[in-house]
Amino acid sequence: MNIVFMGSPEFAIPSLEKLHATKHTISAVVSNVDKRRGRGKSLSPTPVKAKALELGLPVIEVEDLKSEEFANRISELEPDLLVVVAFRVLPVSILKIPKIGSVNLHASLLPKYRGAAPIHWAIIHGEEKTGCTIFFLDEKVDTGKVVLQRETEIGWEETTGDVYERLRLMGSDALVDAIHLIDSGSYQLAAQNDAEATPAPKLFKEHCHIDFTKSVDEVHNHIRGLSPFPTAFAMLEDEKVNFYKAKPGQDANIDTGEILIKNDQLLVGCADGTIEVLELQFPGKRRMSADEFLAGNSVSGRFI
Repeated sequence: MNIVFMGSPEFAIPSLEKLHATKHTISAVVSNVDKRRGRGKSLSPTPVKAKALELGLPVIEVEDLKSEEFANRISELEPDLLVVVAFRVLPVSILKIPKIGSVNLHASLLPKYRGAAPIHWAIIHGEEKTGCTIFFLDEKVDTGKVVLQRETEIGWEETTGDVYERLRLMGSDALVDAIHLIDSGSYQLAAQNDAEATPAPKLFKEHCHIDFTKSVDEVHNHIRGLSPFPTAFAMLEDEKVNFYKAKPGQDANIDTGEILIKNDQLLVGCADGTIEVLELQFPGKRRMSADEFLAGNSVSGRFI
């Protein structure tokens, strides 16, 4: 098949590499325009654009997906299939171009966790399993018919970063398998049950503030669901403290948010027990383990 690949972040790179290694032709890779990144603020390409250039593939940078110029460029390629991984919502004018359709790799078991942050929200909600879904795109976001799904368990200590790494590799294998099925014509599509749909909206600062009046499990899931990015935080007086890793702590009679150092452990009170903080970051300091922090610092008071 003649394929146009669309993606921008690191998550999409294994999919691009594995698709490039198949018999199919990638006639172009579409990615976001170069941006100023890092302290030097010099222009740099998206990870997908950089990988495409390394592989010797033609790249189309796009800012306005609805522009007539972009639609014309895709039409001229006469693609059989658009393959979309961690990109943007495509307008109907683009979805109509490929002969077969447009498939997307989504990092959840659709219809659960439709939206921009499926891994984060699955962990925040304490899900014990997740996976990836290959489906055909239609006009509504993440609602199209499913080609195939793959499942994986979520360990109770795993963070979004852990699951992200596993799903980007597992998802790339599933994507290639799905494309082979589509090419052979021997596949059946399954409609999503909208009644089972759950949202996974984009995360903002207000989603990251830890509420220690919640249960230990809820606080634990919140911290690991936002680690390593965008990162859960709480305020200690006027300082913002980031939390990267924690686990349920030992029993202690302390108020919600109250800090207790006990047996060289940094404990914080929750509604039904304590959370033991394992990795954190204070302003102006690097991310460090609680052991490292307590070896050179003292801390007391109450997180709010």
